[in-house]
Amino acid sequence: MAKYIMALDQGTASSRVIIFNHSGTIVSTASKEFKQIYPKPGWVEHDPMEIWSSQIEVSKNALNKAGLKAGDIAAIGITNQRETTIVWDKKTGKPAYNAIVWQCRRTAPICDQLKKKGLAEIIQKKTGLVVDA
Repeated sequence: MAKYIMALDQGTASSRVIIFNHSGTIVSTASKEFKQIYPKPGWVEHDPMEIWSSQIEVSKNALNKAGLKAGDIAAIGITNQRETTIVWDKKTGKPAYNAIVWQCRRTAPICDQLKKKGLAEIIQKKTGLVVDA
């Protein structure tokens, strides 16, 4: 039986899956939007467990639409939302807090300090990212 490639794309507003055959043709897709959390002006968060459950759901949906089983997938590629950060509790395996989304401005004062110290260039060279909250 042919093996397929599953691409998981965790976007800022939705979870998406695309399944490709060995020729690179799309055989199935699925997506699901999830809630944006705005606890304060300029702050943006996501519920990590909602991210996880939405990825599971869209993966199952895409497999079902294509008539495939998990064993038919030869490889999985994963993309994510830029610099969105989740901290996990090592003991429980559960998230310590909501995901801090790349759009969130709560770290702007820290970024400003790094720039004032002349560290923006070295950070960009090491990470490939510009210093920005």
